[in-house]
Amino acid sequence: MSQTVSRPSDTYSPLYFLASLGAGGLAVTFFMWLMHWIPHPGQPVPVFEDIAAAFASGSLAVQSMIAIAMLGIAVFAFLNLKLLIWNLRRFASWRATEGFATFSRTNAQSQVLALPLALAMSVNVLFVLGMVFVPGLWAVVEYLFPAAMLAFLAIGAYAFKLYGGFIGRVLTEGGFNCAANNNFGQILPAFAFAMVGVGLAAPAALSTTPALAGLGLVLSTFFLMTSALIATVAMILGFRAMMEHGANAETAPTLSIIVPLLAVLGILSLRQSHGLTEHFGAEASTGETLLVLTKFLSVQVLFLLFAGLVLFRQGYAGRFLLGRETSPGSYALVCPGVGFAVLLHFFINKGLVEAGLIAKFGPTFWALSAIALLAQLAMIWLVLHLNRRHFGAGSPAAAVPAE
Repeated sequence: MSQTVSRPSDTYSPLYFLASLGAGGLAVTFFMWLMHWIPHPGQPVPVFEDIAAAFASGSLAVQSMIAIAMLGIAVFAFLNLKLLIWNLRRFASWRATEGFATFSRTNAQSQVLALPLALAMSVNVLFVLGMVFVPGLWAVVEYLFPAAMLAFLAIGAYAFKLYGGFIGRVLTEGGFNCAANNNFGQILPAFAFAMVGVGLAAPAALSTTPALAGLGLVLSTFFLMTSALIATVAMILGFRAMMEHGANAETAPTLSIIVPLLAVLGILSLRQSHGLTEHFGAEASTGETLLVLTKFLSVQVLFLLFAGLVLFRQGYAGRFLLGRETSPGSYALVCPGVGFAVLLHFFINKGLVEAGLIAKFGPTFWALSAIALLAQLAMIWLVLHLNRRHFGAGSPAAAVPAE
């Protein structure tokens, strides 16, 4: 006799918000193609009119690239929003259960920050959709920036409320299990605040109104510093526990969370730098930009090597990606690949090309860009693979005798 095993996602965890986050990140990786590979005179980002002009005048290769990029953005933006809605519904139901009450008395309570993290990503994805698919958007974009800033501030306030519930409980009641903190899971809140910050930095880079740009600079700096402080403390505590107890096998993917965090903070810094140049006369040289991007990318590579070493030695892929075990934390592996690919595009185009070290669209350019494309392709496979494992139909299995 056999029965159908329920899907892993039937047992809810707030880490499933990372499934929405990863899909949104992949939509952004396709936008990087349009951002760096087609001309967009008059504004720092490509909009519908730039894309249409490039498609009309481009070669077959350019037209194919644009078509694939727009399809990729549409597909993964849809998946991002679909998974966000699914998570919000499941989270609302889960909060009323005893399981949530038990969860809220553990170290894992900070995982609820995956909710505002996913919300902030989806706002960014909606902005990308508008730029790519809505004609005439740039003519009214100055009216959209205040609304976007209010949305990000609301998400940021909600993130503070959730994090305050966790940190307030721990610092007043105690109960934080330092031995079980042998991972970087406590950096997740820093990632959420950074995602809010990068959204607030957009007007600093894109707005032509000095007041909006200045407000974006101030607010995004607040969230940048919040993120940096939380990440620093959490990383020290996590390293301390891992040095004594070893890294937790199931939560080992969190060891690479620094990679997407640095990508977000790197883009935030670039947006602030652009705003300072446009409105406040503090122009950064191409050499300075190259150096900043090189520092961010260097730390990304170091943490990819560090996390990869631990995951390999623990046999994580054989257990949780290809074996019989599943963990919603596996979605944390998508973010590093996406973050690395996105920051590498900026390093190549805003760093190496603008500094005159390599020629745009030359052999070295495409050799380096191929690394970003391979990372993107690997993350597409990983998202689709994890979605099948966690959200696909249950599989038949031998009946388990009642005890």
